[in-house]
Amino acid sequence: MAENYDVIIIGSGPGGYVAAVRAGQLGLKTAIVEREHLGGICLNWGCIPTKALLRSAEILDHSNHLKDYGLVLEGKVSADVKAVVARSRGVSARLNTGVGFLMKKNKVDVIWGEAKITKASTGAQPGEIVVGKSTKPAVEPQHPLPKNVKGEGTYTAKHIIVATGARPRALPGIEPDGKLIWTYFEALKPDFLPKSLLVMGSGAIGIEFASFYRSMGVDVTVVEVMPTIMPVEDAEISGIARKQLEKRGMKILTKAKVTKVEKAANSITAHVETEDGKVQQIVADRMISAVGVQGNIENLGLEALGVKTDRGCIVIDGYGKTNVAGIYAIGDVAGPPMLAHKAEHEGVVCIEKIAGLPNVHPTDKGKVPGCTYCQPQVASVGLTEAKAKELGRDIRVGRFSFAYNGKAIALGEDQGLCKVIFDKKTGELLGAHMVGAEVTELIQGFVVAMNLETTEEELMHTIFPHPTVSESMKEAVLDAYGRVLNA
Repeated sequence: MAENYDVIIIGSGPGGYVAAVRAGQLGLKTAIVEREHLGGICLNWGCIPTKALLRSAEILDHSNHLKDYGLVLEGKVSADVKAVVARSRGVSARLNTGVGFLMKKNKVDVIWGEAKITKASTGAQPGEIVVGKSTKPAVEPQHPLPKNVKGEGTYTAKHIIVATGARPRALPGIEPDGKLIWTYFEALKPDFLPKSLLVMGSGAIGIEFASFYRSMGVDVTVVEVMPTIMPVEDAEISGIARKQLEKRGMKILTKAKVTKVEKAANSITAHVETEDGKVQQIVADRMISAVGVQGNIENLGLEALGVKTDRGCIVIDGYGKTNVAGIYAIGDVAGPPMLAHKAEHEGVVCIEKIAGLPNVHPTDKGKVPGCTYCQPQVASVGLTEAKAKELGRDIRVGRFSFAYNGKAIALGEDQGLCKVIFDKKTGELLGAHMVGAEVTELIQGFVVAMNLETTEEELMHTIFPHPTVSESMKEAVLDAYGRVLNA
């Protein structure tokens, strides 16, 4: 007889394991199915290891500009790429083990294998999944698994949550091969540093890797089909970021696309078509394909059950519900924005709704912050200036340059900007956009303000500590109302 649970979650990435933890806290009998590695892509191959790499790159950049801080170091600091990668993998390993601990702590069973939903719940009858042997074994040897691991078999639950994440999207004819054309998997674990690199796509993944490899001394070219890099960001902010990246020696081509790639023994030649229809050939040792990701919806039994999908993702409401009773989806597989923190929040909302908690609010995607950890960092939440105008909003825009911020100047990081967008009539904060040092740590202040429906008046009467880079946030608000103090 199949073992029955209240909730079964397929996938242990940020959305899946956080949902499992919350379910355990609420006393729901819970299991999580994983086929590859606890923590999912984010912990093992995405958010966490890339930030470890970028931290090494940041320290290397600072060490090569010590004279700017009145410091002297004999000789040039260089990168040991194998040691940099080893540190990154060690950070992931530590957190991977931590997810196993969390499952044990919250009495969540781990089922190892590949799941397929064979029945949806109907009335008193629970839904059913069949777990078979994984067709995608772990890329690396697994760290010690928690003791409560189960294997192949049939399991039932009234509520089944799909949290299978996403994988790199491939363009026809320019598919990654793991050797000359990389995805983020290969880019995270290079055996050597190429002398030259072409990055196709300038979203967060593409720009972060472009920034890392440029810091490592690689000749980097970025090709982006849209008019601006980081196309989801406010155009003014992405323009400032572009200037700083180009100042670091990065080559950036916008309104351009890679139409063909020719492979040699140890290099590629990319045919890049620009806006005017001309084609130039760019030779590079390696190429990173960073043209987005697509949801992992295949082989889950969704089609047979009639679960609605759209453009490779599962369609859900604000609580994670699909159109089929008892089946839910959260995280990247449920569509953009494909961010770990959005997945975590969706997981908590979904579980709390399942548990029947009162006053559970649906996920508001308009208040999900975005962060890109290049140098300089970029962070944002809410509407861009262009989007606010497109929606017909009558707006006030405030700006404050880091060139006038004492802490930023002291840090030697005065090339940045904080930009805020308010509704002129109501004082509602519609959006906030930042570029510069540590803005990924600052953006949460604006996220909290938006979540609390804070007005401009309340922000202007909030005391910010001095000297901090965060003061630029208040100054930008003051600037929107003609009251800026330090510029």
